[in-house]
Amino acid sequence: MASLSLIDLGWNDFFAKHFEPYHAQGWKPARLIRDNKISYGALLEDGAKGFDEFEVILSGKVYHDAETDADLPAVGDWVALEVGGEDGDNIIRARLPRQTCFSRKASGFSAEEQVIAANVNAVIVVTDAGPDFSLRRMERYFTLIARSGAKAVVLVNKADLYPDSQNQEAADSIRALNAEADVHVTSVKKRKGLKVLKDYFKRGQSVAIIGSSGVGKSALVNLLLGEDWQWVDEVNEITGKGRHTTTARELLVLDKGGIIIDNPGIKEVQMWTNETTLRERFADIDELARQCKYGDCKHGSDAGCAIRGAVEAGTLDAERYEGYLKLEEEIAKLRKQRKKRQMTVERRNKRDHKIKARNRVDREDIERDLKPRA
Repeated sequence: MASLSLIDLGWNDFFAKHFEPYHAQGWKPARLIRDNKISYGALLEDGAKGFDEFEVILSGKVYHDAETDADLPAVGDWVALEVGGEDGDNIIRARLPRQTCFSRKASGFSAEEQVIAANVNAVIVVTDAGPDFSLRRMERYFTLIARSGAKAVVLVNKADLYPDSQNQEAADSIRALNAEADVHVTSVKKRKGLKVLKDYFKRGQSVAIIGSSGVGKSALVNLLLGEDWQWVDEVNEITGKGRHTTTARELLVLDKGGIIIDNPGIKEVQMWTNETTLRERFADIDELARQCKYGDCKHGSDAGCAIRGAVEAGTLDAERYEGYLKLEEEIAKLRKQRKKRQMTVERRNKRDHKIKARNRVDREDIERDLKPRA
C-alpha cells in the first residue's frame, strides 16, 4: 500500500483539526479497517513503506471513558495511535470525532446503538425487484441513513432476472419514498448500469454497502475490487443465506480511488433514530395530521381524521401509514428502554459511590486506631 496517502484514506481538514492536540504527544493518525473483537486492524503510515496494516489495541482509558458501546472505536473511525507503546503494542489513545455515523439498534432486546460504519460519505443499499423488495424496509433504511448524515443510494440489482417493467416499477416506488436518494437499476452479473458508481467512489470518499444476503452485494464488492475478495455462491431459498458471503465488517481501499465498508447481510433493520428525523421522513403524514379535526386525534375511529380520510380516498398508501405507526411505536419503545437503562446505571453509580465512601471511612477509622497514642 505504498502509494496511499492520508487523503486517499479519507483524511481531511475536519480530522486534521481534531488531531492537533494529539500531534504533540507523538501519536499517529490511523484509520480502523477491521474489528477483531479483542483488537483492531488499522491502516497506518509506515515510514518509507507508505501505508500498511497493523494490529492495534484499545487503551483502558478509551474503553472506560466510553459511556456506551457506540462510543467505542468502530470500523471507519480515525484514531490517535501510540506506535510501539507499552510492551511494543500499538495503542489507541483516542477516537477522533465522527463526521457521519451510520448505526442501528442492536439486534435482540438490547437498547444499545450498534455502529455499522463510521465516517462514510454515502450508504449504498443493494436490493432487487424480486423477493427482497420491501418498501417498508427501505423506509427504515432511509430513516437511519438520514440520521447518519450520509448520502442515500439504492441499487435495484439483479435486473437480468426480472422484466424491465418490474425493475422500473420497483425503482420508481423507492424514489417516491425519498426524492433525495439516488436510485439505479443494475445487474452486477451482466455488468449493466454500473457506470453510475464512479460518482460515489472518488479519492478519499467512503461508501458503506449494505443489504440482505443474496442480493448480489458480495458480487458487487468483488467487481469493484477487481478480484474474488468474497467467495460468493448460490443463496439457499429457504434460509436466505449464501455459503460464502461477508461475515465481518471491513474497510477496503480501491486501487482506482474510493473506499468500501463492506457489511454482512442485514437480517433486520431495527430503528436507532430520533423523533425529529422520523418526522422529516414522514412529513406528508405529519401535514395530514395537522388537518385533523381534533388536535388529540388518534387517527383511528375519531371523527374528522384527515389521515384516515386520505387512506380511504387512496391519496395515502395504507401500508406506508402502517409502517409509520410501527416505526413511531418502535422509537417510543426504544426511548423507554434507554430511560430504564439510564436509571439502572444511575442506581449502580450511586451504590458504588456509597460503597467507596463507606470504605474510605472504614479505612480512616482503621488508620486512626492504629496510630500510636501520645
